[in-house]
Amino acid sequence: MSVPERYIQEIKDRPSSISSESLQASLQIPIIDFSLLAKGDEHETRKLDLACKEWGFFQIRNHGVQVKILQKMKAAMAAFFELPLMEKKKYAMGANDLEGYGQAYVVSEEQKLDWCDLVALKTLPLEQRNLNFWPLNLPGFKEAVEEYSIEVQKVAEEINANLSILMGMERDGLKRYQGELKQLMRMNYYPPCSSPDLVFGVSPHSDGGSLTVLLQDDDVIGLQIKHKGEWIPVKPIPNALVVNIGDAIEIMSNGVYKSIEHRAITNEKKARISAAAFAHVDDELEIGPLDSMVDDPHRPPMYKKIKYIDYIRQVLARKMDGKDHTDLVKIQT
Repeated sequence: MSVPERYIQEIKDRPSSISSESLQASLQIPIIDFSLLAKGDEHETRKLDLACKEWGFFQIRNHGVQVKILQKMKAAMAAFFELPLMEKKKYAMGANDLEGYGQAYVVSEEQKLDWCDLVALKTLPLEQRNLNFWPLNLPGFKEAVEEYSIEVQKVAEEINANLSILMGMERDGLKRYQGELKQLMRMNYYPPCSSPDLVFGVSPHSDGGSLTVLLQDDDVIGLQIKHKGEWIPVKPIPNALVVNIGDAIEIMSNGVYKSIEHRAITNEKKARISAAAFAHVDDELEIGPLDSMVDDPHRPPMYKKIKYIDYIRQVLARKMDGKDHTDLVKIQT
């Protein structure tokens, strides 16, 4: 019934109702019909372009992932987080590791923690999976995660193909530049919190990869994004998926497409679960503004070139703190 000190945010950092209720009610992230986008519909393509420029986030309907696959994924996550603590600890994250059960981005003993349990797994490509972190004794877990991960990867690849065209390339332009996208799945459990105004489910941050595809809880609002200085809740649409631009695409697009600061808040009465599938590029790839997105003198390169693994090391070496890490690679003018 009382929140441990380690989770209580400093007063200046606490979630507060910055946005007026009328503003929150009126603003909604763009909604895209994925089936039309995949057919090359010009209206949906323009909506995607605008969503990536102005919001960095959008929801997709008619994405082709069957409802039963979404439901199996949610049931698998719920079953894992219901395991006894000692059982979950068998899959604990190692030091300086992204995979496993525990807390991410903890860089000091003094750091405030997020009100969140998570398990992160490398899901694609298959040869990069470390099954030591997979609860193989949990009936149906591996099958549900495998099936879902393959389906959302198809979604990420189709969005990537559309972004390639919008960025002045052929449909396979980003794929040829980035190689096959890899996937890390982060499954989150946010317990009820007696004082949700004191804690974060996830601290404000942007995602380091290319794209993130999020499966939200259908009933509990938790995700908020920063839009024009205001925190806007992302209202769940049953069986829709939320997609957001990551730092890598912001850098490659030379800042045209935005990776947006977002956070998760908690709920006093209800628990919430979600699954974020992070699509990311090869560790050794040097990322930087693509030639098609640079137009000297009107739009010179705005970001330094950096090896992707070095960029991610910078991200992991710091606690989640807004857009700090993208600022590190911006060219100061």
